[in-house]
Amino acid sequence: MVGRTRSQTWFATCPRGLESLLADELQQLGAESTQETVAGVHFTGPRGLTYRACLWSRLANRVLWPLAQIDAADGDELYRGLRAMDWGRLFAPGRTIAVDCVGTNAGIRNTQFGAQRSKDAVVDWFRDHTGQRPSVDRRQADVRISVRLQKRRAQIGLDMSGGSLHQRGYRLDTGAAPLKENLAAALLLRADWPGMAARGGALVDPMCGGGTLLIEGAMMAADIAPGLSRKRFGFSALNDFDSQQWQAMVGDARARADRGRGAQLPEIRGYDASPVAIRKAQENIARVGLEKIVRVSARPVSDLRKPTHRPLPNGLLISNPPYGERLGEREQMFAIYRQLGEAMQQEFKGWQAALFTSDIELGKATGLRSYKRYALRNGALQASLLLFDLRDNRLRDVPKPEPGSELNAGPPELSPGAQMFANRLRKNVRRLRSWVKREQIHCYRVYDADMPEYAVAVDLYGQRVHVAEYRAPDSVSPESAARRLQDVRSVIPAVFGVDADEVVYKERQRQRGSTQYVRRGRRGEFYPVQEGKGTVLVNLTDYLDTGLFLDHRPLRRLLAEQSCGKDVLNLFCYTGVATVQAILGGARTTTSVDLSNTYLDWLRKNLAANHLSEGDQHRLIRQDCRTWLDENDQRFDLILLDPPSFSNSKSMEDSFDVQRDHVALIEQTLAKLKPGGRLYFSTNRRGFRIDAQLMATCHGQDVTRQTLDPDFRDRRPPHQCWVFDTSNESAVLE
Repeated sequence: MVGRTRSQTWFATCPRGLESLLADELQQLGAESTQETVAGVHFTGPRGLTYRACLWSRLANRVLWPLAQIDAADGDELYRGLRAMDWGRLFAPGRTIAVDCVGTNAGIRNTQFGAQRSKDAVVDWFRDHTGQRPSVDRRQADVRISVRLQKRRAQIGLDMSGGSLHQRGYRLDTGAAPLKENLAAALLLRADWPGMAARGGALVDPMCGGGTLLIEGAMMAADIAPGLSRKRFGFSALNDFDSQQWQAMVGDARARADRGRGAQLPEIRGYDASPVAIRKAQENIARVGLEKIVRVSARPVSDLRKPTHRPLPNGLLISNPPYGERLGEREQMFAIYRQLGEAMQQEFKGWQAALFTSDIELGKATGLRSYKRYALRNGALQASLLLFDLRDNRLRDVPKPEPGSELNAGPPELSPGAQMFANRLRKNVRRLRSWVKREQIHCYRVYDADMPEYAVAVDLYGQRVHVAEYRAPDSVSPESAARRLQDVRSVIPAVFGVDADEVVYKERQRQRGSTQYVRRGRRGEFYPVQEGKGTVLVNLTDYLDTGLFLDHRPLRRLLAEQSCGKDVLNLFCYTGVATVQAILGGARTTTSVDLSNTYLDWLRKNLAANHLSEGDQHRLIRQDCRTWLDENDQRFDLILLDPPSFSNSKSMEDSFDVQRDHVALIEQTLAKLKPGGRLYFSTNRRGFRIDAQLMATCHGQDVTRQTLDPDFRDRRPPHQCWVFDTSNESAVLE
């Protein structure tokens, strides 16, 4: 057992480029010595120093306790080395565990295999020595074991932080392109914000997004420990955790934070063109208790002005503007950066400024000269922090790039991986070609992460290509993922014979609640495409989804075929494409219900595109679907029920979870069917299981396979679908 006061060596990880800053910070926290290495710092000190580092470090990702270095030429050798360690001296078998494995070698070719063998060794040790075995919890483990492979050896350690320290606890929704909290802190330190705040300077972020830079700046100025809002740390689950020492540290940090919030603090302001981003920033600010210190409001860069309620002769304007990397809108960013440069020069004379960007040419588009450049990384992206002195910094003319052009070098020669990706795309196009021609399909999926290394979905919408990037598997490093995305960009235009500006790139990760419906751009471009007899307006840029769920094409076709002369109800109608298909199929009446004004307006646009209109025959109702079902006694021949997986909209009385609530919802909806009517229920909730008793008593039939076209049939089904028939006969789909 390591003593609580005896000095030993620890290791703190950090993003590349921050090593020297982290070393300085650790020394200020009491480290006796530091040694920088790539993406981390070795440091020495007593056990309590790790508590302090986890609580106060603004820069570290994790603080690790190095335990041993073992042979690990292959999985068996790794297992034997870990099995020989005395795990019982470190933590009890009742603790949950997880293994974070980094690196590969000739015998351990992926991190999942390395983590599995490591976990087996630890679990087997406890089973043999105590008769108990710890449970595995990959998300919220009590104890996280670190395994770092380097050639034929593995460095074994325990994660004292229990998860990345950049997660302060105030930001629940990271948004589309988040700036991690510790990187934001590093930008502020590089720009000398602490010194500026001590001299009474102000802080302004003109494109604040969720407010990360503002919050980190305010926490520095108010002396608030970055880990104070975290609910748990890894060291608290270890056998030798000193609760008394830790509580004393936390008590001191809380007292300092209370004094800081009550002190005279600098002016801290943030702006963003998006009201959604501002609301998110306000929520984040409130979680740290900084509402009286940090103020944000909706304002575009073109209206940026220095606050005038009191003199602010000096301060720091800092921002992480959009890069144009993900969404294919780089040229538009040129004008935004230019507007920012003009505001910096006209409104903030005498101030300092700092811009963080992955595109140095966009930084130059401000027209101002930077005096310092720091090379950093933002995730997988190479990025630069540009520092500006706004005293006598004159605007220069910078030529605007031609639409579709790139300021950097031309496309690279295809890598072997890019060539394989291109070959797979061509193969898929050939496989679908006869079906597309025969069925007159205009919008369909060509590729859906068929090769795990290229984790994107590629969809065709008429003459345009929509590329949605998924989160890469854990076995793929961020650097590799970035290179492969560049491969995708180099391949797509050539394979499909389109111009680069006809391809939309969008980062897409698994979403929670209604975040898939949050607006992500403001171009407002609706692009008409054809489906069946109808025209559908899709928006490829502004939202995560486009307004047309391609996998539901067969279900919409089914509704069109079965709706002639029928009264049709579309619940959770989204953009109403199914409603349009039902009307074109001859529906007598349609009723479309949704809680979102945005999507009901979109449905109105879809109706107008097909020379149809809202009225007594085709009603659009804004209301929670469950409330509407309770209050309405009309009966329908055909009902489509496609609820979200989860929703907790402020307009609803309570939350909705499709797994928890589907029985009540389906029974409630079945009560609205006429005799002989039919209800189609669909969900895209992964792992969803429909209630067996409901299926038996309500005459349900699984029709998932029948509601998948060839572009989705050979992949894991993106949805499940059932039909309920009140005629007491199973519905048979042609």
